[in-house]
Amino acid sequence: MELLKVEKITKIFVGLIALKDVDFSIKKGELVGLIGPNGEHLRALNAIARRLVEKSHGEEAASFLIDVNNYHEDQMERVRENARLLAQRARLFKHDVEMGPMSAYERLVVHELFAEDPEIKTESQGEGKFRHIVLKHKTA
Repeated sequence: MELLKVEKITKIFVGLIALKDVDFSIKKGELVGLIGPNGEHLRALNAIARRLVEKSHGEEAASFLIDVNNYHEDQMERVRENARLLAQRARLFKHDVEMGPMSAYERLVVHELFAEDPEIKTESQGEGKFRHIVLKHKTA
């Protein structure tokens, strides 16, 4: 059973043929391959789809997210749970706690999670792929 079938995609950007007569289909059980290791394929698919839509319909039309089997939302919930756990550590020991590197969107999710928290302040630190959040305990 095919869950998704795409036929004859052709896309040309400023005279350069990016895709020509591309066909693909995804069958039940193949979704893990679409997501890829750590969501890499899904991120790439989203980036390509956004660029195609931006070129054809403008930047406003490209504010969407392709999600497979709720992978993205499940991933964001794991980020929230990890942040909550580390925030508890910051509260208990009254000490700053560094999270691991994360994407800009993941950092936004964590900043929003603690925006109204009276005890925890969030701060992004680092550069590029090493950018991360430090959960800071607010001292009186």
